[in-house]
Amino acid sequence: MKFNVACVQLSSCEDLDKNVKSLQRLVQKNLNKKIDLICLPECSPILTDSIKVINENFKNGKLDYFLDAIKEMSISLKTYILIGSMPFKKAKNRYLNRSILFDRNGNQVCWYDKINLFDVVLSKNEFYRESKNYDSGDSLQVFKLPWGKIGLSICYDLRFPELFRRLNAAGAIFFSIPAAFTMTTGKAHWESLLRARAIENGCFVFAPAQCGFNTENRRTFGNSMIIDPWGNIIARAKTKPTVIKAKINIEDIYKIRKTLPSVKNFDILNLKNYPVAQNK
Repeated sequence: MKFNVACVQLSSCEDLDKNVKSLQRLVQKNLNKKIDLICLPECSPILTDSIKVINENFKNGKLDYFLDAIKEMSISLKTYILIGSMPFKKAKNRYLNRSILFDRNGNQVCWYDKINLFDVVLSKNEFYRESKNYDSGDSLQVFKLPWGKIGLSICYDLRFPELFRRLNAAGAIFFSIPAAFTMTTGKAHWESLLRARAIENGCFVFAPAQCGFNTENRRTFGNSMIIDPWGNIIARAKTKPTVIKAKINIEDIYKIRKTLPSVKNFDILNLKNYPVAQNK
């Protein structure tokens, strides 16, 4: 079984209307052939660290406008669309960073709230505290697409391999890893981590990313990728907004897992039964 996937690389800013128009132009220009699944990056409608900007877009209905635009796009293209993430109102001035999957009929069929929030200090002049505006999610999500199960994650989740092992154990053969990796961390770790998650789990990885200067203080790495279960990069973007595409062959997963059965062996091996020796 085969299907076509596309990852859209955006350079989202704090202007939602501008971001929607940019997304629509990219889709109209690059997706004139049948695509079965379109994956968008983290912070697709707006990329901001300002709670004021987030609240304004919620209050004036622009976040709902973005959802309506994605719904119309999924219906017109007859495709699944996965919003990498967007702010979802939880309580007063508190949000969840939510990934949402639309089916071909424009229905929201699955969503995942980012568990691992990006609270880091990279240097004296570069630090981030996602928990300032967002609360952490509390459950993992796997959804059965027509071609197999997809496990959802968002950006910083990529650094937690146990999360992907659990998705894999739940039957996921594809991982969605939408991101807004910074230039600093992207250069250092983005490719290595993506390829590792694909190889460890014998899964395809769909990793749409943000790129360019998004705000005055935020620059993202780009380099969206589609990776096969052997760790090969079968499609890769550079540093500008674009769309990458690939034909996914499900049989590749089972061939690779048969050749190198580490996933099967890991499922059998219960690591809790093995104590850790404390040598002094």
